[in-house]
Amino acid sequence: MIAQRYGTALVITFLSFLLVRAAPSAAQSTASQEPAAEKIKRALSAGPPSITPDATVAEIDSDGKLKILRHGTNDFTCMPGDPTRIGMPPMCADKVAMQWNNDFAHHKERPSTTVPGIEYMFAGATQRSDTDPFDKTSPPISVGPHWMILWPFDPKTSGLPAGHKPTGAYIMWAGTPWAHVHVMGAP
Repeated sequence: MIAQRYGTALVITFLSFLLVRAAPSAAQSTASQEPAAEKIKRALSAGPPSITPDATVAEIDSDGKLKILRHGTNDFTCMPGDPTRIGMPPMCADKVAMQWNNDFAHHKERPSTTVPGIEYMFAGATQRSDTDPFDKTSPPISVGPHWMILWPFDPKTSGLPAGHKPTGAYIMWAGTPWAHVHVMGAP
């Protein structure tokens, strides 16, 4: 179902991106040995109740292959992430956000998306930087529940600040093709 909706190659590439972002051994982490019910619960914690009941839940298995934990019927896919890794939060993303993440994973010059994507991380996240999309060395930053509009917003034209805020909205990775709106809290 998810492969039909998004295309097998896109889904596998996006999920491989999540695996690579964490580390080569992410598929063999302790999170991969959790019961499926725990992974599904964590994945669904990332999205709003208006989306999660009908979302597909998927992960990468220890062989690097797509594993559907629960089939869905809407355009969202929720991922359990790996709570032991920086940059691997639980998330729920629409198909446009999945394409945006795929482009990011392949270090494309800019996203190929032509409309905004929506991604939810209501369980919070850790990341390395609000300014550099490819930072792998800065100390981790803890980010509370948030959601994102994945579209190239500019602080100058949007009026939104470029610095991290614990509440409200700001532009993450401002000045790069990967700039997008981070909205703290629930919509």
